[in-house]
Amino acid sequence: MPEIRAGPRRNRILMERIRPAELNRLRGRHLLSTLTVALVAAVGLVACTSSNAATSSDGGRRLSVVAYSVAKPAYDALQKGFASTTGGSGVTWRSSYGASGDQSRAVQHGQPADYVAFSLEPDLTRLVPKFVASSWNSGPTKGLVSESVVVIAVRKGNPKKITGWDDLTKSGVKIVTPDPGSSGSAKWNILAAYTHVLARGGTDAEAEAYLKKFYANVVSKPDSGSKATQTFLNGTGDVLISYENEAIAARQKGQALDYIVPEESILIENPAAVTVTAPQAAKDFLTYVESADGQKVLASKGFRPVLAGTPIPTVAGANDPAKPFPTVAKLVTVADLGGWAAINKKYFDETTGLVPRIEADAQ
Repeated sequence: MPEIRAGPRRNRILMERIRPAELNRLRGRHLLSTLTVALVAAVGLVACTSSNAATSSDGGRRLSVVAYSVAKPAYDALQKGFASTTGGSGVTWRSSYGASGDQSRAVQHGQPADYVAFSLEPDLTRLVPKFVASSWNSGPTKGLVSESVVVIAVRKGNPKKITGWDDLTKSGVKIVTPDPGSSGSAKWNILAAYTHVLARGGTDAEAEAYLKKFYANVVSKPDSGSKATQTFLNGTGDVLISYENEAIAARQKGQALDYIVPEESILIENPAAVTVTAPQAAKDFLTYVESADGQKVLASKGFRPVLAGTPIPTVAGANDPAKPFPTVAKLVTVADLGGWAAINKKYFDETTGLVPRIEADAQ
């Protein structure tokens, strides 16, 4: 059955389709019959949106994955790897990828999901406890399945001679970075740009002044990290602010770009969890993703493993495939900034946040 969202709005639409003129012609049993059909249809639509709809008739062997866009290459590979395990035998997939915030809100409003993976923690905790158990981060990796860092991608050959953050505010440099209203990648990018000033010993006032200059050079804000990459590859801008793994994935696909790992960046931490209605196969998949085998797959797609001791393979597309994950000299963490509650209040709150204010001034 096609995926259809139901709810009060859908019910209202069904009722609005019974035009006033038609209502005037309907009488007694005819009107009652028509309204009954509409109500039954609405109830049927609600049933179709059950979070377990994808697995209710197949013994839990068809799993729904809802994830952020730039993780798709890694999850395609993880699903293939999982198929060779006992727990993954016979599992099929229904996958949805998009901007992290949008994907989280979709699950919140009824998108079927057995396994969810997001760019940042608040997109997962939004689903706790109704859709994801409060114990989601109690394991050895604290609910994280991968890490990355923010990098600066440039045109092949680096014609603008970009070497780091300072070059991005120069006259004539055009920046592509996603929209923080929908994209988790965007939030990481902005935090990296802001905190690089702090990492050098600068003040909040100096970091804010830098971010204003940064935004003055932003020419495009697509709604997800993968769309930002495609926008850049289509010819917009001189610089793309992105995940390290996204830049590597683009090069693995043969795309012509270079990337710089700046001396100052932020540690990107990507959470994942199963939903409260997930079958055992989804739990087995999460276990696989967190295992050494799963972490090695993630590394092959440009993600930094969260499991200590994971053998790092040769990573095609990396600046140095044999040593794909260079140490960042000054790496800021979410913990350094007081956690996501403090970060969202200070930087991203729609009413009082620094970033919405700077974005509005830059328009």
